[in-house]
Amino acid sequence: MALFNRKNDTAATAVTTAEVDPALAALTGDYTIDPAHSSIGFTVRHAMVTNVRGSFAEHEGSLTLDGGDPANSTASIDVKIASVDTGIKDRDGHLVSGDFFDAEKFPLMTFRSTSAEQLGGEKYRVTGDLTIKDVTRPLAIDLEFNGSATDPYGNERVGFEGSAEILRSDWGLTWNAALETGGVMVSDKVKLNFDISAIKTAAEAA
Repeated sequence: MALFNRKNDTAATAVTTAEVDPALAALTGDYTIDPAHSSIGFTVRHAMVTNVRGSFAEHEGSLTLDGGDPANSTASIDVKIASVDTGIKDRDGHLVSGDFFDAEKFPLMTFRSTSAEQLGGEKYRVTGDLTIKDVTRPLAIDLEFNGSATDPYGNERVGFEGSAEILRSDWGLTWNAALETGGVMVSDKVKLNFDISAIKTAAEAA
């Protein structure tokens, strides 16, 4: 089911709009990300030999899906930096300190989409602005649409999972320590992971 389409010429757009899948059109509306059933996490190489995984326990966001013109669909996410959890309290404390995120001064990491396109099948790419600390740079997130369903409480849900890779230094996260055997303590490359469940707002679901 195509939620996002590449923008083509006017004639092609008119044909796409005329051939909208009824099931897709039914998904049109505003959605709120359900933090209890969603996760935003990361993976980073540690000491050149292993991976450390973490997530942010507190986040909120919204989606707007447009079944008539899927390329107009949008996404917005706010992540509370102080909620970072890697399973080690001391490490989490270091991450929120001035060496890394400086959560007291910059409490939120945000993403605001600017465009979207279908890559094929249920795979999509959403591009937008990622802000960490006082730096805003473009980010492309590759997503897979997992489908839609009505849960036992009558909520209409949609689900996505996806990932992106960034260089943390591009956002001013440059702290590191050299290893005696060569290399550094923390890799510059970070993989971001997204598992999103979103609920259609009551006004749209009615």
